Amino acid sequence: MAIGSEADVIVIGGGPAGATASTLIAQKGHRVTLFEREHFPRFHIGESLIPETYWVLERLKMLPKLRKSHFTEKYSVQFVNYNGKTSAPFDFWDNKPHECSQTWQVLRSEFDKMMLDNAAEQGVDVHEGIRVLDILFEGERAVGVRIKTEAGEEQEVRAKAIVDASGQSSMIINKFKLKISDPQLNKGAIWTYFKGAHRAEGRNGGATLVLQVAGKKGWFWYIPLHNDVTSIGVVADFEYLFKDRGSDFEKTFWEEVERCPGVKERIAGAEVVDKIRTTKDYTYRSKQIAGDGWVLVGDAFGFLDPLYSSGVLLALKSGTLAADAVSDGLEKGDTSAAQLGHWGPAFIEGMDRMRRLVCEYYDGLNFGQFIRKYPHHQGDVTDLLIGDLFEPERDNVLKSIDEFHKEALSV
Repeated sequence: MAIGSEADVIVIGGGPAGATASTLIAQKGHRVTLFEREHFPRFHIGESLIPETYWVLERLKMLPKLRKSHFTEKYSVQFVNYNGKTSAPFDFWDNKPHECSQTWQVLRSEFDKMMLDNAAEQGVDVHEGIRVLDILFEGERAVGVRIKTEAGEEQEVRAKAIVDASGQSSMIINKFKLKISDPQLNKGAIWTYFKGAHRAEGRNGGATLVLQVAGKKGWFWYIPLHNDVTSIGVVADFEYLFKDRGSDFEKTFWEEVERCPGVKERIAGAEVVDKIRTTKDYTYRSKQIAGDGWVLVGDAFGFLDPLYSSGVLLALKSGTLAADAVSDGLEKGDTSAAQLGHWGPAFIEGMDRMRRLVCEYYDGLNFGQFIRKYPHHQGDVTDLLIGDLFEPERDNVLKSIDEFHKEALSV
């Protein structure tokens, strides 16, 4: 399909954030062109959806497709301590008896392609295999992009607004040096995939497990996918996992398995079915969420530690909020930074609530002990775990966690 020389909106990147923003803007009748560097399906990590994604997926008209999919159904999350003791499930349905409380563990190559195909079905002009070389500015206003096709041809495409959903290689962050790393969450991960790993019977068979490593140096994720495949990875401080241990990442992975009884017993007899994969330095955010004619969404704005599987939710949520701001701005003839980024402060407050819960886990918070001390907060903790982050009353449970820490220190 030929690439037009102009559009109302250009979206850079076809992952969940870009697919969300482009679909919702197109639903309002605007001309949206999306450029994706790769051809889908392509590999990506971040496989566990949390329940608050439901409301965005509903707007995207994705729910019927997911219900028909072979993805593993997910109803809960469980924590396993360094001795292998498993907590009672944080059951989403018990806390919120609504169909939104059943979600999925997804193979991202398949899920992301479903999302991008869905965008095309709803009117987005999707182009894969297109590299965006630069974002064009007139003064301080973004006015278009310069692209390069796989045939090597270069072209300029103009637009009234640019949505940067280009992921961790965020074009705007790099162009204006906006990246702020999070030294408190300077982590890395090593992971692979197993076939035949243990999973619980019944509803909790699709639960995400968070398993603590002995010495509290880190934790494992344990995500049951379809076709009897389980995604298993260890997360720990970057220095400990990578710099102090050398470059034999497979050796490091198995050493950490030995230090985590909960994982070791669950993979006994299972078969490794993929290579060892690694990532690092993935907690960061941009100093700025929007400028005149541009806005950042998903990983192009920032990423939070994967402990509570918030990555896809934050991508979908930011894509939704940005899409609404862009659509409203186009209708008003206002694509200023103030208009395109007005949703930013409330979104960042939600990210900060999840970040706080992540830091509490790394600081040794025992959720079981906390709930026994504050049983009325069982539902509040579950609300945060399902991704209900954007209401100020969620701060109440964080205040109680502060009290819990102070009481522990005074004993």
